Amino acid sequence: MATDLVSPDPVRDRGATSIADRVVAKIAAQAAREAVGTVPEGGSKPHASVVVHRDVARVAVSLDLDYPTDIGARCGAVRGRVRARVEKLVGMEVHEVTVQVERLHSPLTRQSGPRGRLS
Repeated sequence: MATDLVSPDPVRDRGATSIADRVVAKIAAQAAREAVGTVPEGGSKPHASVVVHRDVARVAVSLDLDYPTDIGARCGAVRGRVRARVEKLVGMEVHEVTVQVERLHSPLTRQSGPRGRLS
């Protein structure tokens, strides 16, 4: 008499993994930093916000750039790097990466120093 034994699912198939949006945002921000390279003197590091819905991420990155620079090429590099890193490290599809350039930092503005109010 032969009996079919039903073996349980392998351990890797049981359970679920949940990754918080803030973790995905940190990965995206780090990827943007890697793509930008050096942060302009007086500038801020890139930061990101993320909205995740059913393993699909939409990422918004804000950053400062040196002036003059090829803004389109730099933003394209950031989009590509962020998409690749999030997809590889988190396993989520990235449908959209929006890059917002907050400020351009030129040598002239750095030399003039901070602008304050005159009384």
